[in-house]
Amino acid sequence: MPYLSILLTFVLFGFGALEVADLYAGESVVVYSGRAERLIKPVLDHFEKTTGTTVQLLTAGSTELVNRLRAEGARTPADVFITNEAGALELARGLHLLQPITIPAVATTIPPPFRAPDNSWIGLSGRIWLIVYNTNLVDPSTIHSLLDLATPPWKGKLAIPSANSEYLQDGASIILAAKGKKTAEAFLQGIRDNAGNEVYGKNRQIVDAVAKGKVAVGIVNHYYIFRHLADDPKAPIAPLITDQAEEGMGAIMNVAGIGLTAHTKHVSAANQLIEFLMSPTGQEMFAHINKEYPVNSSVKADPELPPSSSFRTSTIPLTRLAELREPIIQEIQRLGLR
Repeated sequence: MPYLSILLTFVLFGFGALEVADLYAGESVVVYSGRAERLIKPVLDHFEKTTGTTVQLLTAGSTELVNRLRAEGARTPADVFITNEAGALELARGLHLLQPITIPAVATTIPPPFRAPDNSWIGLSGRIWLIVYNTNLVDPSTIHSLLDLATPPWKGKLAIPSANSEYLQDGASIILAAKGKKTAEAFLQGIRDNAGNEVYGKNRQIVDAVAKGKVAVGIVNHYYIFRHLADDPKAPIAPLITDQAEEGMGAIMNVAGIGLTAHTKHVSAANQLIEFLMSPTGQEMFAHINKEYPVNSSVKADPELPPSSSFRTSTIPLTRLAELREPIIQEIQRLGLR
């Protein structure tokens, strides 16, 4: 059964806790969010407080929400769709579940690499998929690429995200586009073999395993490292940005983002929320609460983060993530990653 069909079945039969009637109570903007509530709610709460517009929030997996939108069609109560990565937004765009955002500031605030060609979705905050290493166990000068972690020296020393992680799928998709099928297959097989049972559903669990010395290295989004260090400044962990050589693919950067649903009933309130999230105030909250990179170039990242000017990122367009996801998922399944 195709991947989307499996998820659609799951959505239709197992995902009805929040009734449509409940979402329409009162004048408000309805947000379907693939971001965890703890990461997005503080920003939405600030929007409510400063504008008086009520936000009604439904959280679930980004791809699950794409399929909910698809199943609901014109009946959907959702006004905006927030995701934790660009692939789901592009998938929604390809299924005609989004419409162009007509806010004039989008063109001058959000760089083209971080938005859809028709502006039906825009990035809100950036994250780098990189290596977290134990400073007591690893000499970082011995690692030059994410691909190195798929080689024999790292067997039994690596922790990775689980097979259903959108971050793993997107990261492997960028490798597929940048380096080709054979390299992507070798990477997935190598990290599968090297990680063994060290497979985790949450990035923060990977960081914790590295900090405790259970493994020497892991692959995570950068902000989980800095959140851990904020709670435990003496933890023996550090980030390592790789693939910076001239022939390297560059660091893998993705974005959390937002799209305007095709069937929104509250265009004005939805646009008001989008404007807030891309404004300096909204962007600063992403930067300092979540330790992410602002997409609005007028806003500075948290000073604890490596400056974005200090590393080179992949040039693979984020709009390609939707088309690349299916072949990568098939390969993940074929190789038996957990």
